[in-house]
Amino acid sequence: MASQLQNPRVVVTGLGVVSSLGHDLDTFWKNILAGHCGIDKITLFDASAYDCQIAAEVRNFDPTPAFPSPKDVRRADRFTQFGVYAGHRALLDSGLDLDKVNRDEAGVFIGSGIGGLNTVEEQHKILLAKGPGRVSPFMIPMLILNMASGLFSMFHKLRGPNLATCSACATSNHAIGEAWRTIKMGDAAIMFAGGSEATIVPLGIGGFCAMKAMSTRNHEPKRASRPFDRDRDGFIMGEGSGVVVLEELEHAKARGARIYCELIGYGNTADANHMTAPAPLGEGAARCMKMALRSACLAPTDISYINAHGTSTPQGDLCETQAIKTVFGEHARKLAVSSTKGATGHMLGAAGAVEMAICTKAIHENIVPPTINLDNPDPECDLDYVPNTAREMTVHAALNNSFGFGGHNACVVARKFAG
Repeated sequence: MASQLQNPRVVVTGLGVVSSLGHDLDTFWKNILAGHCGIDKITLFDASAYDCQIAAEVRNFDPTPAFPSPKDVRRADRFTQFGVYAGHRALLDSGLDLDKVNRDEAGVFIGSGIGGLNTVEEQHKILLAKGPGRVSPFMIPMLILNMASGLFSMFHKLRGPNLATCSACATSNHAIGEAWRTIKMGDAAIMFAGGSEATIVPLGIGGFCAMKAMSTRNHEPKRASRPFDRDRDGFIMGEGSGVVVLEELEHAKARGARIYCELIGYGNTADANHMTAPAPLGEGAARCMKMALRSACLAPTDISYINAHGTSTPQGDLCETQAIKTVFGEHARKLAVSSTKGATGHMLGAAGAVEMAICTKAIHENIVPPTINLDNPDPECDLDYVPNTAREMTVHAALNNSFGFGGHNACVVARKFAG
């Protein structure tokens, strides 16, 4: 059985990332620290008629090392390919030998905000053009958003807790938080947790353009996503996946695992306010951060770094800044706060897990990534956003923010592992 300790501790032992800045952790991390940007002209389809014609695409991606066969790859939507591959990379990074663990105690929580949108679009075209008899029998299992979680567990025979969170842009932070709770409850010893997204398709870009949510700075893709900048005009779509390996501490120590950091707190609240707009003054986000700190048994002054949700929307960035000030008071001006979406674009349901990997590396290596394109600070967004250049500093504890349409808020707290 999983740990029966009264209050088991949970550590991070593996990281996997698929993004526009790299398909392996080392490449991704180097590019993030260097302030590189993965946003460019859309090549996955002809976007010339769209208000936003740029995105952070995953290019030159080969998922086959993570799949049993090429046939299995073809039967998986792009978002599933990303999620399974990120899980595969996280497994390799963790050093886990699954033949030496109880697979009944190893679970998978990999979610998605939208799921197989490309499959929906392609199969609908076939239905209209050729009739229902030509719709693929794999359409449903390809489009449903739990399939990355399901296939990863099947490929590795992981029989523990398994589900797929779906809470828009908070999806993968919720997956990590709920996986943390699962280990704390003694229901698993190992959890693969994160999210995956692949919505750079005509329907996805068209829908977000119709909402007027995206930047139209098509003439300078690398400078279009500019969190907390006075001239920000919306987010840029990204795609990819992030998966972290969470492990009960004694289980990790028994196998001599490399421990990146310890996960110690989680907050989960609702704005109950509006379908797409944050609550005034970031009230729901503030309650979420307070909940995460309370569950971590930390004071606001214990936090060194916040990876902000920071999508580069006028209202969202302002509300998050206000929420941070509400929670941290005077300490807010001593925090390093950065948004990495200027580099990765907004990866929707994958964003929280990719940013959790960033927080984990920041704690482990004592360096925080920059907020790129922050050239003209918004006077109302007046915190230390680590503009344009990475910063070496001791990161004792970090807080990871994710906020989604529907008023979903998720915050996860991690700190240095102290033995």
